[in-house]
Amino acid sequence: MTDLVKKHCKPCEGGVEPLGADEATKLLGSLADGWEIDHSGKEIRKDFEFNGFYKTMAFVNAVAWIANSEGHHPDMEVGYRHCLVRYTTHAIGGLSENDFICAAHIDAL
Repeated sequence: MTDLVKKHCKPCEGGVEPLGADEATKLLGSLADGWEIDHSGKEIRKDFEFNGFYKTMAFVNAVAWIANSEGHHPDMEVGYRHCLVRYTTHAIGGLSENDFICAAHIDAL
């Protein structure tokens, strides 16, 4: 378990720069396997696979609980046996520590 899971998101209304590539890559190394930074460098993503729709939806509900608790919400694409989770900090147009904190909380499920 990483130190990120012990942290909580801080409100972000803009006015700060997104993380640079080096810092984002360092934080990515703190997450479970499967998370990746997209080609633009502005989001992290992971496609979770499940054994059936019910388990997928249970995961979606758990992610929704984390998102509401942290005040930081992902984009999710849900299918029968998978859920693609994508995090970015829209207010700054790129990645912030909040994205990695929420990903770490999902890893801890």
